[in-house]
Amino acid sequence: MHNFKNLKVWQKSVDLAVKIYQITSEFPASEKFGMTSQMRRAGVSIPSNIAEGTAKSSSKSFSNSLEISLGESFELETQMIIAERVSLISNEIAQDLEADISEIQRMIVGFKATLTS
Repeated sequence: MHNFKNLKVWQKSVDLAVKIYQITSEFPASEKFGMTSQMRRAGVSIPSNIAEGTAKSSSKSFSNSLEISLGESFELETQMIIAERVSLISNEIAQDLEADISEIQRMIVGFKATLTS
């Protein structure tokens, strides 16, 4: 069992979720139940699933939770691309988010590999 608060990937994922909340707070009210909600849920799901995985009784179960986090990160990346294309976020913000998301994806894949070896 891991202490999720000590995991760098969890810490960075929480930072990303906070950033998503800040960015989406600038979205128009018409997106409250659309892109704002979708991006926030995906952003929160990444660290939440990592934390949930730490309570699992086996490495395989933890690995499955990390896989879900990874899937959520790709969902968030897709939403970010759409948000940029429909001009909800600037290219600069999109690039910044893409860098954060890519780093977290690499960290999840790397951490997952340590559980299965």
